[in-house]
Amino acid sequence: MSLYSPDADAPQALRQGLRTLGYVEGQNLVIDWRYVQGRDDRLPTLAAELVRLNVDLIVTDITLATRAAMRATSTIPIVMAISADAVGGGLVANLARPGRNVTGNSVMLAETSVKRLQLLKEAVPKVSRVGVLWDPGTPFHQAMLKEIAAAAPSLRLQPLAIAVKNRADLGDALSEITKQRADALFVSQGMSPAARGQLLEFAAKNRLPTMFMIKDYVPAGGLMSYAPNYLEMFRHAAVYVDRILKGAKPGDLPVEQPTKFDLVINMKSAKALGLTIPPSVLARADEVIQ
Repeated sequence: MSLYSPDADAPQALRQGLRTLGYVEGQNLVIDWRYVQGRDDRLPTLAAELVRLNVDLIVTDITLATRAAMRATSTIPIVMAISADAVGGGLVANLARPGRNVTGNSVMLAETSVKRLQLLKEAVPKVSRVGVLWDPGTPFHQAMLKEIAAAAPSLRLQPLAIAVKNRADLGDALSEITKQRADALFVSQGMSPAARGQLLEFAAKNRLPTMFMIKDYVPAGGLMSYAPNYLEMFRHAAVYVDRILKGAKPGDLPVEQPTKFDLVINMKSAKALGLTIPPSVLARADEVIQ
């Protein structure tokens, strides 16, 4: 149950992981793919469909999808390809012994948000008023705002919490960014293609440096991202699928966290913004887009 269409990179990474473990679609594996098509409100319906099909296992790729699956079944195993904060979001009891019918990968995004804020300040020292986009419906965002608020004074930053309606609708966020005089944007939310395009166009027009939690937004025009390799997390989800199909209970399989995060910088965007990225930051970049 996914944000992505079956032919997108993330589903293909999951399939690649499954093939490596000996699973071949049409021979010993059937995948009933369900994706939201830009509408998160479809998740409960999609979850119910999969439960009616009596599938052996459900793979989810965002916290909202995992929640929908958990509401639909307490018995079918659920593997999180990605979750923002599995413990804080109430998806599992703890990382070592998740309990119930859920396990998989988790990114402690509230904590890593401070690192992203530090990198933004180091890359663009003149930044002082940071518009922090957050979604009241996303479980980990409240914790993220607290982490950022605690770290901001030592970085000489003023965080401006700006709510978005959901991943497909920015609502009044763009007018709020202007009203609150933000001079940079900090985005910890996946967005629909239309909303992403709208935000990147606004940031470019208003010459606002941006920091994202998703690498894909940087080649599209964002300035920076600091994030784990999400495709690798999808590939690793196949290991959970394999172990559960072979008899392991999801509640006994520890939730794992990525250990490597990649810093990506778009120098074309930096030039358009009139920015000179310090050599100390460039030296730590895992990828520099020219």
